Amino acid sequence: MEEKYKMTTILPDGETEVVEVLLSFKFNDNSNEYVIYTKNEIDEVGNVTIYISKIDRKDNGISLSTVSDNDEWTRIKSVLRELSKNG
Repeated sequence: MEEKYKMTTILPDGETEVVEVLLSFKFNDNSNEYVIYTKNEIDEVGNVTIYISKIDRKDNGISLSTVSDNDEWTRIKSVLRELSKNG
């Protein structure tokens, strides 16, 4: 049985949430790091919902932020397409 990697996130309201990490990766040219994770939610057509966040490393720990730059999204989608080909 494959081991699942878990991550605990702290929501803005202070509540914690445990999510399953599917993948983390880093772009070498700009050192941006990302994590792909799921809460194992199923959408209306039966697909598992995934989330993608940028990892921001600070002196006191790690925080996650949304990806808002279109160029970043294009690169992330390229990584996901490659993974789906090799999966």
